[in-house]
Amino acid sequence: MAQGPRRTIQQVVGVVVLAVAVTAFLSVAAVRHGFFDLKVYYGALTWWVHDGGEIYDFLKPGTQYGFTYPPFAALVMLPMAYLPWWAAIAVSVAASVVVTAVLFWWLIDPVSRRSGWTRWFALAVALCLAAAYEPMRETVNFGQVNMLLLFLVAIDLLRLLPAGNRWAGVGIGLATAIKLTPGIFIVYLLVTRRWRAAVTSMATAASVTLLAAALFPDASREFWTEALWNTGRVGELAFVSNQSLRGVVARLNPEHPSTLAWLALVLATLALWAWRSRAAVAAGDEATGLALTGAVMCLVSPVTWVHHLVWLLPALILLVDNGMAAPAGSRRRRVLLGAAIVGYGFLISRIVWAWEKDFTGLDGFLGSNTYVWISLALLAFLPIRHWGDPGRSNRRRATPAGSAAEASGVPQLDQPDRRSPAGQRHRIGRPLTVR
Repeated sequence: MAQGPRRTIQQVVGVVVLAVAVTAFLSVAAVRHGFFDLKVYYGALTWWVHDGGEIYDFLKPGTQYGFTYPPFAALVMLPMAYLPWWAAIAVSVAASVVVTAVLFWWLIDPVSRRSGWTRWFALAVALCLAAAYEPMRETVNFGQVNMLLLFLVAIDLLRLLPAGNRWAGVGIGLATAIKLTPGIFIVYLLVTRRWRAAVTSMATAASVTLLAAALFPDASREFWTEALWNTGRVGELAFVSNQSLRGVVARLNPEHPSTLAWLALVLATLALWAWRSRAAVAAGDEATGLALTGAVMCLVSPVTWVHHLVWLLPALILLVDNGMAAPAGSRRRRVLLGAAIVGYGFLISRIVWAWEKDFTGLDGFLGSNTYVWISLALLAFLPIRHWGDPGRSNRRRATPAGSAAEASGVPQLDQPDRRSPAGQRHRIGRPLTVR
């Protein structure tokens, strides 16, 4: 049998075996939530459209949970009120799977090309591994919108902004109007001085919010004056699923969590993020900017449920990317790939739930906040890649400095052309130059 067909058969068998293994893992480890959050959305919209009720007055029977998103989110989800329940489930699952596949293609395809991997095989393996990832399976099982929001942001940061497209910022603006927390990406654009994209994102968020207010004035008034400030609708801050800095502080003293301590941690975390994000953009590494901002969003948000941690997926993928870009057999490659494996291993394990009932003591402090520590580590230590012009790389190889770097085995990453404040944004899609 020819080498090509043999390799294809081996890869198909490998994907099938991995898929079966993940299915077996999920049958044991996955918790079935019965599309709980989707039921809240569906029930609230049905109550609003067909029963004449106010959307923010709706609570899922027997619970304290109601619709907590801005009115524009209700407008986007409005077609759900006209679908049967099974169709709403199908649309929710299909949308999450499709946008995940596209996002992974954008992030993984450059890695597979540089590493010589078969592209479809790399994507199939990544999707299988994502199915086992606790935040991803929680997103699907709850019927959440996390991956759709991440996809909207990624359109801007991975596609439109690097190309200098004038529409860059629209995706971030829409995501912010749907759920307020992606507004951190507007701050990211401001911190990294992409003024046009920042203005576009703010104008988009404001425009669609005003549109929703014009269409649904009563709902808009209730959300912005009452529902937004009713934290009891969200859940208990000390609950172990809240893997944010606020959750860490709340678990130290559930009765009287220190707001001052939380704010101090948030300010320090934001300072680190701003410094690293500006360095990433100066290096032309927009994907790392996306990953760092996703991590900081999870950390500084008052409530970050486990399913929100799908925002860490770009950082984990980029750990693998950086590891594969390092010289074969080098310590750097071992450390980075090892970190990716360890981080992924913890994030599929449900380890924080071992302290669901009792998070006191040193073991409770360390174990119940495991995902917070991973987010902090990714924010602080995720490498920043420097993207180079292949022509410049070839010229530099002839220089003594380039020869010395090659002999040392240390990856030397080209610096961007700093004539542009964005550091040659158009180079983001080109191969990483490692010598």
